[in-house]
This record gives sequence, C-alpha cells and structure tokens, in this order.
Amino acid sequence: MLRLQSLAWLASLAGDVIAVLVFCAVGRRSHDEGLNLGGVATTAWPFLSGTVIGWLVSRAWRRPTAVAPTGVIVWLCTVVVGMLLRKASSAGVAASFVVVAASVTAVLLLGWRAVAGLALRRHVDR
Repeated sequence: MLRLQSLAWLASLAGDVIAVLVFCAVGRRSHDEGLNLGGVATTAWPFLSGTVIGWLVSRAWRRPTAVAPTGVIVWLCTVVVGMLLRKASSAGVAASFVVVAASVTAVLLLGWRAVAGLALRRHVDR
C-alpha cells in the first residue's frame, strides 16, 4: 500500500510539472519563440519553482489529487511565485500575461485533478 501511495504522489507531481511545461511550451509557440529545451526551461523555471513551493505549502503528497485545498494552493503558488520570480529576473509580467497565465494554469493544474477525482469516484462506485 505504501508503495502505491508513493507512486500516486510522484505521478501527481509529474502531472503538475507536465502541466507547467505544456503552459510554457504553448506560450512560447504562440509568440513564435523557439521550442528548444533551453527556451522552455528559461520560461518554465519561475513557474516550476512556484509549483514546488505550492507542493511544500499544501503538503500535496498527502492528498495530491484533491482540487481543494491541494490544487488551489499549488496553482496560486505557481502563478504568484512564478510572476514574482519573472519580475525579479526582468522578464515580462504584463497584466494580460498574468491573466492568461492564471487562467491557463488553473485549467491545467486544477483540471487534471478534477478529471482524476471523477475517474476515482467512478471506479469506487463500480
């Protein structure tokens, strides 16, 4: 049982990392920036830092698929810390970007948790 729980939180952390990387890659692509590893890493590091902080603050390993509070805390930390680090590193934080980043990361970080929750409920109801 412990091994299964370990795999569950690792898979959930991977889901969050993938969601942030997708957000950054799609953003770079929509702005005609390169989709090379260095470019995506440069865009992603502030948001991934926020994701890790969100995991620590929410203790996400306890309930990694919970939309609330886990997903909400991870999402808020991803956006807030990501924007603060972008500002500190002289990257863009225009209001329109903040709105788009908050919206897209909400769909990605909360969305996969909502889908996982529905799937788990359906499985349990069988």
